[in-house]
Amino acid sequence: MKKKAEWPRKLRSYDWFGGTGKNAIMHRSWMKNQGLPADTFDGRPIIGICNTWSELTPCNAHLRDLAERVKRGVYEAGGFPVEFPVFSVGESTLRPTAMMFRNLAAMDVEEAIRGNPVDGVVLLGGCDKTTPSLLMGAASVDIPVILVSGGPMLNGKWRGKDVGSGTAIWQFSEMVKSGEMSLDEFMDAEQGMARSAGSCMTMGTASTMASMAEALGMTLPGNAAIPAVDARRRVISQLSGRRIVDMVKEDLKPSDILTKEAFENAIRVNGAVGGSTNAVLHLLALAGRIGVDLSLDDWDRLGREVPTIVNLQPSGKHLMEEFYYAGGLPVVIKAVGEMGLLHKDAITVTGDTIWAGVKDVVNYNDDVIVPREKALTQSGGIAVLRGNLAPKGAVLKPSAASPHLMQHKGRAVVFESIEDYHARINRDDLDIDENCIMVLKYCGPKGYPGMAEVGNMGLPPKVLKKGITDMIRISDARMSGTAYGTVILHTAPEAADGGPLALVQNGDIIAVDVPARTIQLEVSDEELAKRRAAWVSPVKPLTGGYGGLYVKSVMQADTGADLDFLVGPRGSEIPNNRDSH
Repeated sequence: MKKKAEWPRKLRSYDWFGGTGKNAIMHRSWMKNQGLPADTFDGRPIIGICNTWSELTPCNAHLRDLAERVKRGVYEAGGFPVEFPVFSVGESTLRPTAMMFRNLAAMDVEEAIRGNPVDGVVLLGGCDKTTPSLLMGAASVDIPVILVSGGPMLNGKWRGKDVGSGTAIWQFSEMVKSGEMSLDEFMDAEQGMARSAGSCMTMGTASTMASMAEALGMTLPGNAAIPAVDARRRVISQLSGRRIVDMVKEDLKPSDILTKEAFENAIRVNGAVGGSTNAVLHLLALAGRIGVDLSLDDWDRLGREVPTIVNLQPSGKHLMEEFYYAGGLPVVIKAVGEMGLLHKDAITVTGDTIWAGVKDVVNYNDDVIVPREKALTQSGGIAVLRGNLAPKGAVLKPSAASPHLMQHKGRAVVFESIEDYHARINRDDLDIDENCIMVLKYCGPKGYPGMAEVGNMGLPPKVLKKGITDMIRISDARMSGTAYGTVILHTAPEAADGGPLALVQNGDIIAVDVPARTIQLEVSDEELAKRRAAWVSPVKPLTGGYGGLYVKSVMQADTGADLDFLVGPRGSEIPNNRDSH
């Protein structure tokens, strides 16, 4: 257990507001134009509220209300709250893909915290990339922080049935192509998919990353699953506002919480909840920011022994409302601990151990959080495949895949770009059947750019009309956490970086063996060498602005696709404590 810092003591914000010098007076007087009493700057903790609210980020459009609840808690605990905006990465609207801007948002968070007079920060996120960008930026600065999620939407409803956001779109879209659903029915279902504030109510990336934040110890217990419009979401916001003031007094920082053991806990919890493959990228990037040695091998090693016990879409049948009512993530963490797979002594933002926060919780619905013997899959987590097609690894989510495709050999049907896929996938003369393996190139970090969620390619109508609902798909892209299927993703190195994926041709035989963790292109080394000698990248790299910086600096998926110059902790101090006045 970390020893608490002495209190009272001089805080970081004193460098701006403390004393009677010219600079301190200027800093205080400018702040006072907001009507602040003189004793606001008496040495009490100044708490930043880092808000990703935006009406262009629908998942986060309610965070202004939660910010007010956080402020109440900060005031109650004797702190002074100051809210500030940062770049909001909207998954549903931002082009070319939100992942391209995760690192930009993390830079914004990092420098906003470092450059401003705050002693601790409450991070407000929710949408897929806002949670990791907040954690990455805050970890790089390493002052006390706590995260509050916006929470999932209420269950979607259509014609008497529950409808999962994202997951239903993939299902219904395929049904339209196969003739099982009319276009009018598809349009009618749209109105009921997203019927309240909040993020996806499936175990998509938003709910997964909220779960990861809680499993890492960066939120109060129970934060991940509370619906956005449930009054208890406001309560946990207010309690988090209270807690951050004490964290500042205790000097409890991300580096105290985000240990290797915390990451191992999160990886195992991800397997238990059937979490998104996107969590692999985000936790690898976060570990790089805090200086923890985490790799794809850790993901594979730790996930193999974890059963998926949360029966939620896209792996199962329920949605986040039922998950919360069943007891939420604390029940899952307790179950993982009872399996002997949890580092129980890992510290959380509470200042206590993760086990202390979950040991007494109760599972109120064992059809939502199922017993180990009834797990959706006994080996959940993320499978990491390697071979001559993916020397640095590729990932697959077993809980969302088809068991009969876990060992499969098939003929490659290659799409040279996402545009090529869209142009050909619906054609009757496409030479493809259910035994083929679909291959998509040039959709990785550099290639798209930004590594878009296009890896779960829809199947061709000629296959869907046979009643086939899954095929193996391989790409260097990502897929939405709400998606499902036997989809192999994040192939590294990517095609645009000269990876072997770029050399695959129509008709090549690919062998996939998930139990053996192999993915092999059955083409001779000599033939691959000839193809490589003739290969010219078709991707025109961006050259200006952030896009140019991104393509030049982004790392590959196996290390989290962060920008290379952002890796490693940097600390909270302004260089030489410089002041411009």
